[in-house]
Amino acid sequence: MEIKEENIINIHNFLPHREPMLMADYILELTKEKVVTSFEIKEDNIFVHNNEFAEAGLIENLAQTCSSILGQSFFENPEADTKVIGFITNIKKIEVFALPKVNDKIISKASLISQFENICHIFCETFHNDELLIRAEINLFIQEVTS
Repeated sequence: MEIKEENIINIHNFLPHREPMLMADYILELTKEKVVTSFEIKEDNIFVHNNEFAEAGLIENLAQTCSSILGQSFFENPEADTKVIGFITNIKKIEVFALPKVNDKIISKASLISQFENICHIFCETFHNDELLIRAEINLFIQEVTS
């Protein structure tokens, strides 16, 4: 996938996550039904063990990628101090094929299958180059937290 710098979206505008739990660097493509993110695996990442990015890290990367679809409506105004809570409510199906290594850049792609209010069902895959690393169908819930 060719990445054009002018098309890159700051992931911070669509996710409440921050270091050390932020598992996506950039949004490369974003619509109401689809998102593509990139993430470079760093040696000091909390999910790196024996020079590999663990399954839990891949799942967290997928969840954050997927939540960008639903999170758009909450983070449309980057200046607003919006607080949200979100979590995986169900993993319907998951297959892990390989683990990426430190310094690998992974690309995650997610497509909305269905949505009912703040709950969505999403199909997602993560690749390193052309190698499929993980494939899953997950349900996410996200809502704004009011003080």
